[in-house]
Amino acid sequence: MGNEVYDPSVLDTYGYTESPNVITSMEFERILSASGPYMGHLMRPYDREEPKKIAWIQCVGSRDTHECSNAYCSGVCCMYAIKEAVIAMEHAHGDVDAAIFYMDMRTHGKDFEDYYARAKNEHGVRFIRSRIHTIEPGENGDIRIKYADDTGELKEEIFNLVVLSVGFQVGNDTIELADRLGIELNKNHFAKTDSFVPVATTRAGVYVCGAIQGPKDIPQSVVESSAAAAVSGVLLSESRWTRTEKKVMPPQTNVIGQPPRIGVFVCQCGINIAGVVNVPEVRDYASTLPYVTYVEDNMYTCSQDTQVKMAEVIKEQGINRVVVAACTPKTHEPLFQETLMNAGLNKYLFEMTNIRNQDSWVHPNDPEAATEKAKDLVRMAVSKAALLEPLPETELKLNPVTLMVGGGVAGMVAAKNIADQGYEVHLVERSDKLGGQANYLNKTWKGEDIRSYVRFLTHDVEAHPRIQLHLSTEIVGVDGFIGNFKSMLKTRAGRISAVEHGVAVIATGGRELKPEEYLYGENPGVLTHLELDELFIRDDPKLKELNSAAFIQCVGSREPGRPYCSRVCCTHTMESALELKRHNPGMEVYVMYRDMRTYGEREELFTEARKQGIIFFRYDPEDKPKVISNNGSLEIEINDSILNRPITIKADILTLATAILPLKSERLAQYFKIPVNDDGFYIEAHAKLRPVDFATEGVFLCGLSHYPKPLDESIAQALAAASRATGLIATGKVFASGTVAHVNPVLCSSCGVCLEVCPFGAPSFIEEGHFAGRAEVNPVLCKGCGLCVASCRSGALNLKGFGEEQIMAMIDKV
Repeated sequence: MGNEVYDPSVLDTYGYTESPNVITSMEFERILSASGPYMGHLMRPYDREEPKKIAWIQCVGSRDTHECSNAYCSGVCCMYAIKEAVIAMEHAHGDVDAAIFYMDMRTHGKDFEDYYARAKNEHGVRFIRSRIHTIEPGENGDIRIKYADDTGELKEEIFNLVVLSVGFQVGNDTIELADRLGIELNKNHFAKTDSFVPVATTRAGVYVCGAIQGPKDIPQSVVESSAAAAVSGVLLSESRWTRTEKKVMPPQTNVIGQPPRIGVFVCQCGINIAGVVNVPEVRDYASTLPYVTYVEDNMYTCSQDTQVKMAEVIKEQGINRVVVAACTPKTHEPLFQETLMNAGLNKYLFEMTNIRNQDSWVHPNDPEAATEKAKDLVRMAVSKAALLEPLPETELKLNPVTLMVGGGVAGMVAAKNIADQGYEVHLVERSDKLGGQANYLNKTWKGEDIRSYVRFLTHDVEAHPRIQLHLSTEIVGVDGFIGNFKSMLKTRAGRISAVEHGVAVIATGGRELKPEEYLYGENPGVLTHLELDELFIRDDPKLKELNSAAFIQCVGSREPGRPYCSRVCCTHTMESALELKRHNPGMEVYVMYRDMRTYGEREELFTEARKQGIIFFRYDPEDKPKVISNNGSLEIEINDSILNRPITIKADILTLATAILPLKSERLAQYFKIPVNDDGFYIEAHAKLRPVDFATEGVFLCGLSHYPKPLDESIAQALAAASRATGLIATGKVFASGTVAHVNPVLCSSCGVCLEVCPFGAPSFIEEGHFAGRAEVNPVLCKGCGLCVASCRSGALNLKGFGEEQIMAMIDKV
């Protein structure tokens, strides 16, 4: 059950039904799409001309309390508007003026702030802070927009095309289905859930994920889908595998000794490739290459229909090698390899060449050269494919034990779910107690008591018979590979032990930044969020004595040294400001912010705060508030953007919404071979498709170590990590890739360079026999990176699937 987009035709302010050049963001997506009405060419509906000026109007149907609109924020509109503006400029080769009219730019996700900055600074997208009330028709289908800028000056611009960034809402069909299922919905018609079990509905055994639970983007939807699987898995664990149908693959055709019969499939990818590369010319050229017995081009080679057809062609034509010229193998190679297996071929008899990312996208202004380059790439791929050989994959047993690193809420939730599904868990926490940062939090944004939840969760984890706790313990070494890890643990007392496990989940958490500005540490009235929460938890009497309080947002976040948004700070400030009002309704409360990022239904807190008389001042990073101590009293100087003059605020306490930092875990990252970004957060395998997986197989992540997030999202991600881990454990086996390095011991000089350069510890010296002292490679540990091959001075190492003769064949054809 999902959502539908808001229909702006019920509004009479934007002229959506009057002008064909006022369109919704979904309609603009179709215009940009290669399979859309204009085959991916940037045109406006009125006259099929390429627009030179495009405006995006944000919050259409969201953050609006009018009768026909929705009061909540839809969470994704800012990011998709930026994406559409950047892509539009790429389609127009930069020859377009893109402007986004917005109230608050809510780029609160991982790497979103960086994308926002690049759109503004590198692509030249204009961001205009203004709420557009109406638009008027101009001449020749153009649109006139009148607005007031930050200084209050009235301006007017003519645009060729206007895109309405419409938000999400729950459709009537979904509401009716929820009623039939007995699921309670909230006032916005989203499924009513608890922050501590964010995918559980009000009806036991019925779970939700995605936009029916609330407005959210793709990564969070994918996380929640796995989380729903995790909680379902607990209920179904006793009947696991009892009704499973195993897919039977056809036997592999023996191609050893057969002359190559290569099939080449060239993808148009709509206009992503065909808009630049002359695909028919490349196809015809491929048919002239040695050993090529079949060629064809497809609109979308990755589509299901083409995959079925490809398998049939392989069988009918007797093809024993396949080349696909399309997009990136990073995302699509497994799909095509599965098609080969369905056709009875070994999956490694496949070669993919990237004529999109490495050709059409980088040579959009030179179609002739791009076409010649595509021919070169196809020729090289065919040369290599002729030398491909079937490779075996090693099947290994998987140890059904999980190592959980981190005992915060995310670590405990994941550990408990895995244990509830019947598997053993070792939970390692380097402090002497469980709970992490949640021990210092007061309430969720919905008002639920966090400390009580942490106490109950801690009790359940400590009492669980399948969870072994290792408090005051750190990991000091990791050996092995997916299915067969061995981690060394060291207690604070110095005792060392080993844990053998098949998978690992990293939930090392984060911490609050202790700032060095705004008189923090100098004046006792300057606090951080967690310090203010501690006053709430103690119900400190002085809270009722306060006459005024102030908050400053983005302290240490969204700054050059720490450019990311910490995601939770705006909501936390709204919670705290309203809590102060509950303690003392007559208190004056001020909030100084850059963009108020109360995304999703959290917008209700922002609305309630304004109703309660909380006063908001926006500031620019170039003109930050100044805090001074006047005889012990706090005074905050800020330039009021509306009055356009400086004002002074007196406050009894000042709370700084400081950044969330990841815990330093460089050694842990090295032990598990997991990447860390410039900000210190772990990098997932794929932001959208694999948001809780690491590139290192068998290792998963969740919580603040991935990126700052509120408690409900940490819990959902913890459940998702548990689902991914148990999905592996339940199979009881894993397969090692066939693309691995191997050593010819006759040529090995025992120099040991391969042992030094390998990040995975795959090479070692043979201890006994005729070749004792020579190198060998453990195919299970090897990830096929090729470092050892490149560094081997004696030429003893080679990489299966990327052998020297194969690489040289490609080079010879350049």
